[in-house]
Amino acid sequence: MRATTLIRLFTACLMVLGALFIFRGFLAQSETTQATQLPASPADVIYNPYPPGILPDDLNAELARVLREIDSIEGRAIQRWHNLPPPILTGQPPILQNTGTEAVEILGELMQYDKKISPNRNIACASCHMPYVAFSGPIPSVNLTMIAYPGTVHFRAGKRTAQRYTYSPFFPVLQFNEEQGLFFGGNFWDSRATGYLLRNPDAHQAQGPPVDTQEMGFPDTACITFRLSQSVYRPLFQLVWGGGSFDINFPPDTEQICATPGGAAVFHGDTTPVNLSPADRTRSNDVYNHWGQSLDAYEQSVQVSAFSSKFDAFLAGNYTMTPIEQQGYNLFRGKANCNSCHLDGRGTALTPGQSDNSKTAQVNPLFTCFGSANEGLPLNPRDAFYYQTTPDQFGFIGNPFGFGYRDLGMGTFLRSGPGSWPNPNLSWRQFAPLTDGQMQVSSARNVAMTPTRCPTTEAPGPYFQKEFFHNGYIKSLKQLVHFYNTRDKPGFAFDVTSGHCPDGTIEKVNCWPRPEVPNNIDMTTGNLGLTDQEENAIVAFLQTLTDGFTRPYPFLDAFTGTCMSGGSASTQGNEFLIPTPPLPPCAPEICDVAPLPSPNPIP
Repeated sequence: MRATTLIRLFTACLMVLGALFIFRGFLAQSETTQATQLPASPADVIYNPYPPGILPDDLNAELARVLREIDSIEGRAIQRWHNLPPPILTGQPPILQNTGTEAVEILGELMQYDKKISPNRNIACASCHMPYVAFSGPIPSVNLTMIAYPGTVHFRAGKRTAQRYTYSPFFPVLQFNEEQGLFFGGNFWDSRATGYLLRNPDAHQAQGPPVDTQEMGFPDTACITFRLSQSVYRPLFQLVWGGGSFDINFPPDTEQICATPGGAAVFHGDTTPVNLSPADRTRSNDVYNHWGQSLDAYEQSVQVSAFSSKFDAFLAGNYTMTPIEQQGYNLFRGKANCNSCHLDGRGTALTPGQSDNSKTAQVNPLFTCFGSANEGLPLNPRDAFYYQTTPDQFGFIGNPFGFGYRDLGMGTFLRSGPGSWPNPNLSWRQFAPLTDGQMQVSSARNVAMTPTRCPTTEAPGPYFQKEFFHNGYIKSLKQLVHFYNTRDKPGFAFDVTSGHCPDGTIEKVNCWPRPEVPNNIDMTTGNLGLTDQEENAIVAFLQTLTDGFTRPYPFLDAFTGTCMSGGSASTQGNEFLIPTPPLPPCAPEICDVAPLPSPNPIP
């Protein structure tokens, strides 16, 4: 009897449990159905204001490819950190003895490849700056089409090309030289990272992208501090910069704020939405300064700025240039006048028949004068920035001016204008008309660096498609040299915009559209009288400036994408030219700001 009763009770329990499981299954199914019916969050919505062809077809696949490469390099950097013997804090002032240099460089490297330093945890500094292209743009199709790289919000994008990191730490604090009447120093194309506070333009530059609305996109610098406090390499940060670095009371809504991209309408223009006490804000600012200094340490290290090229071996007497390389070098510091801006540590011989046989005065030349120049490039209608004229899913408008935007470079910065930073020195503002259109003279070092599997920048290749100058208009080194050589050659300059060269001409070959900014054009180049063969020789010399000859350059093998092939370097990328639409006048918010552009208004 008892057995029968137990069996009945057991059966009843099973039935109750079965009913519960069935009910929970229906409930789960109902919850899942409801979840799929909820509207997508703003982060899941794609912002695409672009006409067909601006975004490359392989964009999502290429972004995913770069993220996989970043993960791989980050893993190796973490292993490098774990293998590092700890430095010894000793001395007065206290110094991290023995491995302190490597510790801060590794910290910067880990920051470089950290995807969590973005609201959506989907973009790192390296997303736009990978080592196999001298820390510039790693996606060939982006370099051909949209020019600027997508940020954490897909698909906001900036307005200029991703500048190379290599040798940027050696640029001095921005200064106006009264005797020369010129600015020297700073970082970024427009030199807005002046280094005025940290006295280090490269560290100042590193503080920009994490809070740039169209790049990594945090709404508050405190978000970088918050995410660093959660990072796997927090112990290394504290070892380098102090154990109390993250003793900050973050409010409960910090995660929610930091998961929302900058520029979102919900912030109403507030750039410090994380509500910190004055003491905690100061501590967070210190952490952000150390963020910039750590990245600068990495970029200044031999892992990035290596001085390991053929040219460095040549200066040390350990390499003999080939005849075409030597010819190119002679032209570089002679007839072509490249050396007047991209200084090689020696003189410039411009008189026909003149040669410079002087001994090298500088054995680590940086191939830049640290200045700025307006080279007269035409407006590039492929730049994604021009099309971001409507609100995205967060209510943010990237470019309210559309094609009324003109990139005045340093001139806009000195006026504290749209798309730049506030000018920290009021006395500089008066010089804005003299700098309209000017962009930084980048180091020529590593201009030709490509991944191991794609050995050149030049068609027919196999080649890696890069982009040159601030707006990516030039697509090969051959075109670059040809532009300097023939921009002002009679019969080559036309009063048209890009995509509208006259019949019977070929853009970038024997037709150069008019400059975007016609004031302050650099006239030291433009009609050099070089032959086609001499142009090729200069390209050959520029390739001797690529690091990795005397010792391996890190991560040149990290590229897992596809090389391009075919065509000619002279017309490389021309199949992607598009007609510039009729241009409205320059927006008054840019061109009608005092002191006004002169001697002529910007059209």
